[in-house]
Amino acid sequence: MAEMETLGKIKHRNLVPLLGYCKVGEERLLVYEYMPFGSLEEVLADVLTWEERKKIARGAAKGLCFLHHNCIPHIIHRDMKSSNVLLDKEMEARVSDFGMARLISALDTHLSVSTLAGTPGYVPPEYYQSFRCTAKGDVYSLGVVLLELVTGKRPTDKEDFGDTNLVGWVKMMVRQGKQIEVIDPDLLPTQVRGSKDNHDHQQQQEEEDEEKEAGEEVKEMVRYLEITLQCVDDFPSKRPNMLQVVAMLRELNITS
Repeated sequence: MAEMETLGKIKHRNLVPLLGYCKVGEERLLVYEYMPFGSLEEVLADVLTWEERKKIARGAAKGLCFLHHNCIPHIIHRDMKSSNVLLDKEMEARVSDFGMARLISALDTHLSVSTLAGTPGYVPPEYYQSFRCTAKGDVYSLGVVLLELVTGKRPTDKEDFGDTNLVGWVKMMVRQGKQIEVIDPDLLPTQVRGSKDNHDHQQQQEEEDEEKEAGEEVKEMVRYLEITLQCVDDFPSKRPNMLQVVAMLRELNITS
């Protein structure tokens, strides 16, 4: 339970505080601070604005980054998914559920485990080939969460993806140049309809400004999609680390 001792001591804006734990035989109980808005998985069923989704993405990335780079020893989460991203009263994302978390020395490249960890749809492909957990495996899992935010889709859904999954479907669509079709329709702006000849000059100008702003927002969504695809690259060595992910998401917000 060394992991729980460590996690009980760390505090970060984007981590759910671990208040206590106990272990009886093979049963383990973890007690966390209550998060009023529940999990991202639940909230995704509602309509979230693009700004809200970006905020959640940045928060989840910052939480995981803290585990990977600021904790000594470093911590690999091993089960990043939308149900493990909780939202506080300010809709700030907080990473939770450290039941599978493991400590890893900064000098080690991986952690050998006896069983496969993670949830279908979020597990990186290399985990199926070896029982070696890495920080880049967490990056892949977070990438799936980031894809959920921009597509509004669950990672595994026979109706949507058939024999593939969210990651495979998005990669296929992007290869076909269909990035816009990947984005959640609820996020895409409604095109202004009707003839502008019937509008006064002020109203026409307002509509043109709205169209321009909407176009910039869609460009930002496509850039966000590019960031997520780096996270879910099939090759761990090509994925960014969490410091880089946080920086890219921050830059996305600055340039928006």
